[in-house]
Amino acid sequence: MGVAGKTRIKETSIEQLRRKIDEINLKLLRLISQRASLAQAVGELKRLNGEAIYQPGREEDVLEAMVENNPGPLSNDQVRHIFVEIISACRSLERRLRVAYLGPPHTYSHQAALSRFGSSAEFVAESSIADVFRALEAGRADFGVVPVENSSEGSVGLTLDLLIDTPLTIVGEILLPIRHALLSLDGDPAKVRKIVSHQQSLAQCRNFLAANFRHCEQEAVASNALAAQRAASDPSCAAIAAKAAAEAYGLKVIADGIQDSPSNTTRFLIIGTEPPGRAKREKTSILFSVADRVGALSEALGVFARNSINLSKIESRPLRGQPWQYLFFVDVAGHRDDPRLKRTLAELQTKVLLLKVLGSYPEAAPTRRTSGREKTLGKSRRTGLA
Repeated sequence: MGVAGKTRIKETSIEQLRRKIDEINLKLLRLISQRASLAQAVGELKRLNGEAIYQPGREEDVLEAMVENNPGPLSNDQVRHIFVEIISACRSLERRLRVAYLGPPHTYSHQAALSRFGSSAEFVAESSIADVFRALEAGRADFGVVPVENSSEGSVGLTLDLLIDTPLTIVGEILLPIRHALLSLDGDPAKVRKIVSHQQSLAQCRNFLAANFRHCEQEAVASNALAAQRAASDPSCAAIAAKAAAEAYGLKVIADGIQDSPSNTTRFLIIGTEPPGRAKREKTSILFSVADRVGALSEALGVFARNSINLSKIESRPLRGQPWQYLFFVDVAGHRDDPRLKRTLAELQTKVLLLKVLGSYPEAAPTRRTSGREKTLGKSRRTGLA
């Protein structure tokens, strides 16, 4: 058979496959439309029963079920992203949610908010973490997304401090893998004299910076997206930010994957005005303070041990206005209304000076581990400039 014959077979085969794809596309459209109609009916029942539109527990359960039943060849991350957008579009038929985050656009907070609420939500960029809290308290937003800790650099103290007095509650969490890129106006590392970024991002890339840009001044700014804006107006300035910020601000990538830890992850909290519904896997965040006496903290922590409550995190913060006094932030497994945890909190109340439940909410699914090949590629990118 000649070349022309082979070409005709290939073309016929491609056209057949495309026709099948077109048929499936129509089936998908009909199924998605049916899903949207059912979502509208659910929304009407929520309205009649006075229930919240956003149900983080239910949504997380749906996403986990899709991942668990993923037959491939799409990755779990791709499947999750597709269904986040389907859920977001259907949810917007009930009402478009307003979600506040630490701006400007293309910060990691923005990425985290998009990864949970999808592009059909309305996103409100705030200039500070405190402004995110204020936006919810003033009714300018329905939910807020704020960073609370990073796997490399620890907790975000300002977020913890703001949780002390706010009437808001934690309704969910997001675990976002953080991949930093170094960006500048023309992508020429030889022209860089100053590197700007959020303080945590600078710290997360300290080894790369020491190896490749030891001569450069470093400046901390309020957000990585703000750093990208600075770099866009100054050829001698480079920004550490998400790679997505390059296209948004007209920058070029000098190096990608420059974070020191390949498993670098930031945990974000979703804050709202009302407690969320129940979920399959839950955690509760609390804060408490104890008397300044020997054994007081040990007595408080012993309550959890006696009731077999698992603590996944404990952290202390100075108590404002009272030198050398501390508040303790604790994350535990379970929901505050579970009998065992409810009993534990009641007993803890008798051992402490102050106890506040910050929220019971769905526990985020663990982030995907970085593969060995990705680690090797990341290492080559990080050291390629040395």
